[in-house]
Amino acid sequence: MARRALEVAASKQGSPYEYGAAGPSRFDCSGLTLYAFRAAGRLLPRTATAQYSRTHHVAAASRAPGDLVFFHHGSSIYHVGIYAGHDRIWHASRAGSRVRLERIWTAHVWYGHVE
Repeated sequence: MARRALEVAASKQGSPYEYGAAGPSRFDCSGLTLYAFRAAGRLLPRTATAQYSRTHHVAAASRAPGDLVFFHHGSSIYHVGIYAGHDRIWHASRAGSRVRLERIWTAHVWYGHVE
C-alpha cells in the first residue's frame, strides 16, 4: 500500500501547487499525501499535523519508501512529503512550485508509517 501511494505521488510530477488543493491536478503538501494514500486504499486526515497523529512514528534508521516525512520547527509541523528512498521525497512545497522529487534539506524531520 505504501509503495502504491509512492507511485501515485510520483505520477503527479509537475502538477502545480495550490494552497488547499488535494488533486487530481493541483496539490498542496498534505493534499498530495492525502490523494496518494486514498488512491492506495488508505484514508488520511487533511492536514500535515493531523496526518502525523495518525501514523506510526518510526526512527530515521527504520524509514522506508512510502513513509511520510514531516518537517517541523520545534513541536509544530509545517510540511509533509512521501519518502522515496535515498534521502529524497515527493512533495508539493509552496506557491509557484510543482510536485517534484527533492532531497531532504534538513535534519528537522519526523517519519511516520501509514498502517
